[in-house]
Amino acid sequence: MLRTRKSRREHYPGTWLPEPLVTEPTDQPEHQAVMADSVGLALLVVLETLTPAERLAFVLHDVFAVPFDQVATVIDRSPEAARQLASRARRRIQADAPKPDADVAVQRRVVDAFLAAARAGDFEGLLAVLDPDVVFRSDAGGAVPVLNRPPIVGAEAVAREALVFRGGVGQAQPAIVNGGPGFIIQRPGRPLLVAAFTVAGGRIAAIDVVANPEKTRGVFDPDRQSLSGNE
Repeated sequence: MLRTRKSRREHYPGTWLPEPLVTEPTDQPEHQAVMADSVGLALLVVLETLTPAERLAFVLHDVFAVPFDQVATVIDRSPEAARQLASRARRRIQADAPKPDADVAVQRRVVDAFLAAARAGDFEGLLAVLDPDVVFRSDAGGAVPVLNRPPIVGAEAVAREALVFRGGVGQAQPAIVNGGPGFIIQRPGRPLLVAAFTVAGGRIAAIDVVANPEKTRGVFDPDRQSLSGNE
């Protein structure tokens, strides 16, 4: 299965992102913070850059608390090798995956400020809420050519990108995406767009946009005008 995924990824049009997990905003910020810390899109993207053995060792031990002697059996390595793989994966994740701020309400305010600045065409306002090294990733799976591109890095470049899509931002509906603040956009006859934000240190460190219909199918029910799976 992993070899098949690798082959498909090599022929994937544009940047690959995992399927988003979208829920409506709730009054349980602690639950949302735990979700963002464990399944945030920025973290999942970094996990995908690990080798299969590193990913298994890290997830089994660090997420599910499986002892290294059992992890070793799963990945067909010695317990010491399993420990080293998990340690290497942990260092990579700590270096590359921004850790979201614990207060989800603060994260939401930062994202709201970003959306307000984008709608108003306020370039300086966008720069004020973007981390200098912010990364913008988009996955359209070939369905939306303008979003089939390599990641965009840097506050000024991302701010310019936000201004290009300022019209669409006006249609944004707030949502919780992988435990963090985000939004969804649905237009008749056009694919759904899901955006996830990673807010770290009071600024936006990553923006992940998924517009691939294969990955957004089932997230939104146009007949009910609400998030699927929620009343």
